[in-house]
Amino acid sequence: MTETANIYTLPSGLRLIHVPSHSPVAYCGISIDAGTRDELPTEQGMAHFCEHMMFKGTTHRHAWHIINRMERVGGDLNAYTNKEETVVYSAFMKEHLPRAAELLFDVVFHSTFPQTEIDKEREVIVDEIESYNDSPADLIFDHFENIIYQGRDLGHDILGTADDVRRFTSADAQAFTRRLYKPERMIFFVMGDYDFEYVKRILSSGYSPVMGRGEEVTDIKETSRMVSPPHYGGGTGGEGPLFIEDRATHQAHVMIGCAAYGAKDDRRIALYFLNNLLGGPGMNSRLNIALREQRGLVYTVESSLTNYTDTSTWAIYFGCDAEDVERCRRLVRKELDRLINQPLTQAQFAAAMKQIKGQIGVACDNSENYILDTAKAFLHYNKFEGMNDTFRQLDKLTPQFLQQVATEVFAPENLTTLIFR
Repeated sequence: MTETANIYTLPSGLRLIHVPSHSPVAYCGISIDAGTRDELPTEQGMAHFCEHMMFKGTTHRHAWHIINRMERVGGDLNAYTNKEETVVYSAFMKEHLPRAAELLFDVVFHSTFPQTEIDKEREVIVDEIESYNDSPADLIFDHFENIIYQGRDLGHDILGTADDVRRFTSADAQAFTRRLYKPERMIFFVMGDYDFEYVKRILSSGYSPVMGRGEEVTDIKETSRMVSPPHYGGGTGGEGPLFIEDRATHQAHVMIGCAAYGAKDDRRIALYFLNNLLGGPGMNSRLNIALREQRGLVYTVESSLTNYTDTSTWAIYFGCDAEDVERCRRLVRKELDRLINQPLTQAQFAAAMKQIKGQIGVACDNSENYILDTAKAFLHYNKFEGMNDTFRQLDKLTPQFLQQVATEVFAPENLTTLIFR
């Protein structure tokens, strides 16, 4: 995977990043700094709602024409919403970049959100919400974040509620997008076998919101969002909060974790390393060995680190029989205490480092995920970091520093536990 990127800013404030590749398949998209945490109290679920509805008609196209525009040349058109951004993107054979770019700008800047289409689509979104509510293994992640970020802009669900969605109108969607869908809050990203001057000409060729000459990017964009991460005192030995929800589930579902470090905190790379060692994708993760391979108590156990601009969510999830919950919790605590009480040996540290670097290398070979991750970093931090940049950050770690971070984050009093049973 390439370790270079071309960066440019147009007069409108829209930023462009191009990652070269030699594949005949290309990707491009628009990432918008508008997610769930940007919603007003009366708009919960609106970011996701607008993502659905932008494909239902523009001033230039009906819904069918939008759907058919890329598919008729074998391309894909897709979108997603999370708590900090909305992303619309396309994959296609590289000769179709002008077609894809024009379509993306049309749906982002010229969607009309026709009420007739809203009346049809809202029940599709409600079905998505209800399907999600029927999946406790997914739902528990949202409920967990709602607890640890209660009262703050990260503390509500991406999908909203069925009641919220049923009352949204065309005027509501237009008000939300007028407020947030602005070129200076967006980036246009491209990955493909192109000369960068050609890419710039495509973006300056008549798409009215972004046309014109530009200049090189020089400034780092500061976020206006403020979520104060918790202060980690570490080590008093008390238990953190416990929440139990009776949901009559076949299995018990358990999450244990906390809010952690922001993007500019040097400790986050250490937590990323520890998270991978504990419950990352490898079958040899410590939690998988302790709970599944050695004792057969769970089918799934994992740990995750969800990054936001000003904080992050670190959590362990497992599902097990109700009578095994406390035993599993004790085993999880034992693995966390191992990392607190003694640093990794040099052999353990070297093995874990080799594994995480290999996993990163393999992940970077997935072009779609790679460009979406690159776009996310560029949207929020105005910078490009390649695989080798991540490796250099990892190489600064030491077993002693990892133990310090483990002591701060994994102390029992810092961790919130949520159980669905």
